Amino acid sequence: MSVAPKRPKGPPLNAMRAFEAAARNVNFVAAAEELNVTPGAISQHIKALEGWAGTPLFRRNAQGVELTPEGQSLVPVFSAAFDQMADAARALRDLKPNADFHIAALPAVAQLWLPKRLRRIREELPEINFSVTAMENPPSLSREMFDLSIFFAVPDGSSNQIALAQDVIAPVCAPTLLDRAHCSNGFREIPILHDQTWNDDWFTWSRNVGFDLQIDASGPQFSLYSLAVEEAKASAGLLMGHLCLIEDALESKTLLFAHSRSCPTGRSLVVSLPSKTRQRSETSQVVALLSN
Repeated sequence: MSVAPKRPKGPPLNAMRAFEAAARNVNFVAAAEELNVTPGAISQHIKALEGWAGTPLFRRNAQGVELTPEGQSLVPVFSAAFDQMADAARALRDLKPNADFHIAALPAVAQLWLPKRLRRIREELPEINFSVTAMENPPSLSREMFDLSIFFAVPDGSSNQIALAQDVIAPVCAPTLLDRAHCSNGFREIPILHDQTWNDDWFTWSRNVGFDLQIDASGPQFSLYSLAVEEAKASAGLLMGHLCLIEDALESKTLLFAHSRSCPTGRSLVVSLPSKTRQRSETSQVVALLSN
């Protein structure tokens, strides 16, 4: 007669994944966004893990969460384990012939900057399927199945970052509003369009160029910069233009400079890559084409 003894069970994999993401970010909300679940789900997973371990792994307080010494002691081994799992998943994915090349990008970049460059890349590399995911925050390239990401950031000088263009801003408007913009005292008499992602653009620009800005901060608000660009083209008002994103509109003269001075924000449009061992063989070609 065979014997099938009851075997001890480890904690659920999803609970361990939730703990690793929350510990790495020291934030349940950031972990939830990364894993595409709710913060409540992260909290429940961690409670289950703490119950299994018989010890608190996080302290909860009014300011957020912090790791306990026991939780902190687990971070290196959990991070190493999930790094290896990510490597295994990438190796499995790369077995597929013509596996998709996944790009993550800020929505404004995905909509305004990337399309014409992606067309050129597809012409050069027709055997590769390219997928683009627009997202507000950069993904973890060590964990998620993205081959590169394109966001605005302050370059860190690492070999896994390539700065494509400096982020320079200047007020722009449709040709029909140009005379009003030039005559307006501090842009008082012309609508100002506000992008919610970069809601400090107007003040950054006015401070840097010494412009006496008089605007209504309650003006039209847009959650997508591409919508604000289209409204600016339609003569809805002045927009603070990120020049690398509106190069086509400036070239076609559907948008014109409303002031002679521009200023850098301190950021750049940056391509971020996974570590060398996680990069696809085509990655260097794709980056070279994006850089041209």
